[in-house]
Amino acid sequence: MKNVIAKCRGFTLLEVLIAVVVLSIGLLGIASLQAFGQRNNHSAYLRSQATALAYDMIDRMRANNAGVTGNDYNAIDTTATTYTDPGCAGGTICSPAQMAQYDMYDWQQKLKDPTSGLPSGNGTVVGAGAGSVFTVTVMWNDDRNAAPGLACGTNNLKCFTVSSQL
Repeated sequence: MKNVIAKCRGFTLLEVLIAVVVLSIGLLGIASLQAFGQRNNHSAYLRSQATALAYDMIDRMRANNAGVTGNDYNAIDTTATTYTDPGCAGGTICSPAQMAQYDMYDWQQKLKDPTSGLPSGNGTVVGAGAGSVFTVTVMWNDDRNAAPGLACGTNNLKCFTVSSQL
């Protein structure tokens, strides 16, 4: 009997080591799953922000029908143009063109705001005046570690597009 006990010595230690290795692999898998979930959750948040910003511009255009009729919203591109504030906030009476200019300025500020906006956020509006279909596109860099591409779907540049007849 003494000989059998001597042969089993260290066997429990080996079982514990194997259990620790199996547990470690399982915990690494859970950590990887957690990181993957966090990344996808953040990506979904950015898509929600882009949706809200695109519909924000459509709503602004619907509220300023005279600006749409005056072709003030026909070609907006926040990547190529820096829009200025015409001073329409705070109850100042503005023309439809000035209101359209303010809408472009405010939308650009929201797109580029690093705290509440989108990483490398930009947007475009394409239309042909009243009665036409306007297409609003919001673009952002979904992977903040890489430089965004120049076209939708290239080099982590994601886009959300909505069309509406105004």
